[in-house]
Amino acid sequence: MAPDKSAPKDTASALSARESVSKLLSAARDGNVLAFKDVARALDDGNGLGQALAAVKDGNGRGPLHFAARGGCDELCQYMVDELKLSIDARDNDGDTPLIHAARQGHTSTALYLLEHGADARATPSENQPSALHHAAGTGSLELIKALVAKGVDVDSPSDAGSPLIWAVGHDHPKAVKLLLDSGANPNGATDDDVTALVTAAAAGSSESVELLIKKGADVNASAMGGVTPLHIAADRGDERMVDCLLAAGANPDAVDDDKAKPIHAAKESRAIVEKLLPVTTTDPAITDWTVDGVLSHARKLAADEEAEFRKSREADEKAKAAQANARKKPEVSTEMKKKAAEAKARGDEAFKKQDFMLAVDAYTQASDFDPTNAVFLSNRSVCWMRLGQPEQALADAKEARALNPEWSKPCYREGSALLLLQRFDEAADAFYCGVKLDPNNKEMIESFKGAVEAGKKFHGTA
Repeated sequence: MAPDKSAPKDTASALSARESVSKLLSAARDGNVLAFKDVARALDDGNGLGQALAAVKDGNGRGPLHFAARGGCDELCQYMVDELKLSIDARDNDGDTPLIHAARQGHTSTALYLLEHGADARATPSENQPSALHHAAGTGSLELIKALVAKGVDVDSPSDAGSPLIWAVGHDHPKAVKLLLDSGANPNGATDDDVTALVTAAAAGSSESVELLIKKGADVNASAMGGVTPLHIAADRGDERMVDCLLAAGANPDAVDDDKAKPIHAAKESRAIVEKLLPVTTTDPAITDWTVDGVLSHARKLAADEEAEFRKSREADEKAKAAQANARKKPEVSTEMKKKAAEAKARGDEAFKKQDFMLAVDAYTQASDFDPTNAVFLSNRSVCWMRLGQPEQALADAKEARALNPEWSKPCYREGSALLLLQRFDEAADAFYCGVKLDPNNKEMIESFKGAVEAGKKFHGTA
């Protein structure tokens, strides 16, 4: 049989089409209107530009309207909705609509445009997932919150991370908190883990939000998982204003968490807080010296013991994971497949240099498919996901790269960086710490670890 001479042509054509799609979506994300329209015209197969663009998707099912909304490009959104008649409520593989993307990124004008042109204000990716209102609350967009509530969105819409009020409180947007409360939000609503808005406000260090919630009837003694109350958290933070506010509202200084600790025990770093709590707290028989100095000394010893136990447990877990990863058998990869993987990686490297990160993702994916034992491809793809603003995918690739090569420090850095973007600061610090242990002289890793620790302290209000 004669060789199929059309195969190279077909392959080149497929690569060219893939590159065009990548350029189109990048232009949509970056708001490059001229580049977008140039590439779009080239994709028109004669059946109409709108139909051609409706079929364009990335690996996550996101089309050009999703990217334009995510990038906050009002002009492109108007062009695609008004002129090309693309579906305004198209969903990606995660179930997110363009409106949700715009709201998540804080692009208020884009979100308002989509709302005004028929976008579903109540859309959620799936049951108990955040809506545009949750994201508007999280970014503190008062104008968008008002518009969504006016469209009939339930101000207490549930999500696995709580109501819009809890999102506003957690991101320290007191004005948004006030607006939601004035719109009828339940001040005592809680997440699936029983975390109320008041507990969240205390953890976020927002005394202003604490005061707003208390005025609207929030339960000052509501406890979260572990029995921790807002007063425990305020004492741990050393926040005198918050402690005064909570005590004045009836917070119980004798409330105990699951470890039998009272708020005064949590105030291990603040003499001023201990001085406030000591006169109103029932004497603890475990503390023989019931004075300010005696309480502080006892609390600090308990904290040091807990930290030592935590580090011991973490190191044991890391050893177990490493042993499990080393025991995992890797598939045999032929020389031919390794060669194909190297060629795909080279294409990915070239695309990365040109900052065409979506094309690079595609190339590194091919490389990983050819050689699934090589952690480099996943580590490189993780960086691309980060540049594309998709930390969830970056985190998944970093974790897989670590599992493939647990002795390599770079995936630890990738994992930590993704976790930082996701605001999971404690986990980020753990990932960087693992990298430091593997590569103790890596200054970038050391600084990243320190930065994650500081970010975590600020987030938890202990800095």
